[in-house]
Amino acid sequence: MEIKQIKNIIEAALLAAGEPVSIKRLQKLFSEQELTHNDIAKAIEQLNQDFTDRGIELIEVASGFRLQTKTQLQPWISKLWEEKPKKYSRAMLETIVLIAYRQPVTRGEIEDVRGVAVSSYIIRTLMEREWIRILGYRDVPGKPAMFGTTPEFLDYFNLKSLQDLPTLAEIKDIETLIPELDLEPKLKNELEQEIKKEGFLDQFQIIDDEE
Repeated sequence: MEIKQIKNIIEAALLAAGEPVSIKRLQKLFSEQELTHNDIAKAIEQLNQDFTDRGIELIEVASGFRLQTKTQLQPWISKLWEEKPKKYSRAMLETIVLIAYRQPVTRGEIEDVRGVAVSSYIIRTLMEREWIRILGYRDVPGKPAMFGTTPEFLDYFNLKSLQDLPTLAEIKDIETLIPELDLEPKLKNELEQEIKKEGFLDQFQIIDDEE
């Protein structure tokens, strides 16, 4: 099979899937040709080069590869829809950031940093979005659940792994974070400024309501 046809099939599959597709899954499309993992990887690499000067891009996230519109074109593409951006409270933003950078982390540890209780609604919302999951239980009295992020969280923010998260020195060590935080409104401003450099907040509209 010619490389052009392989690329066309992969492109069509990624468009049809509507979700990230792994190389292993793409291999099943070519079972009769017995294409190897490297064969698919090379075709994807060439396909990615084809999109260099186009309005779409092929990216790799935690769950595989997907096609999407280029981030820099979002101001124009967003005009196709009248719906407003989803709103997230400062409390929810702080919670997901702390989980992402400090996982596995318990609800109590998040509350120690934020200085206020973490609403059950926030935890439930993040779990319903499949952005966080229970990784286990801390071996202390009460056996509190330890939370961590999911592949769906990484996919949503165009990340292949947690190592691709923006560098935030104040989040790396929860102990050094505690004395530095003045959560009203220092955390919001610092996190927004730092993470926004990497496009991490592009899909957030922050509101000041606590929960």
